Amino acid sequence: MTIDTLRSYCLNKKGATEDNPFGEDTIVFKVMGKMFALTSLDKWEAGDHSVNLKCDPERTEELRASYDSIQPGYHMNKRHWNTVQLDGGGLSDELIRELIDVSYGLVVKGLTKKQRENLESL
Repeated sequence: MTIDTLRSYCLNKKGATEDNPFGEDTIVFKVMGKMFALTSLDKWEAGDHSVNLKCDPERTEELRASYDSIQPGYHMNKRHWNTVQLDGGGLSDELIRELIDVSYGLVVKGLTKKQRENLESL
């Protein structure tokens, strides 16, 4: 998956926006102001094609045990976030899209009722 494909897939989610709250190097994808994915442009340019994604704590350990390319979230809460290598790690684009969908869904699920209503009206 390329950075453009990742960016496009994330931004096609309902209410998704792109932000740089941690500096120009880090792209953060948010829904209703809450992060669901982030990646470092400097790392992409250096060949480290990875993205941090939110994950259900029950599934984080299972994914990490099953795939070497899924590790605890770099600079994130290790219980809720994974760093996912997007190339060379044996992950299919289908699985990567599923992990992005799960991350987005978990963030939407955690929104307040009013925020979810606002999202639905977009």
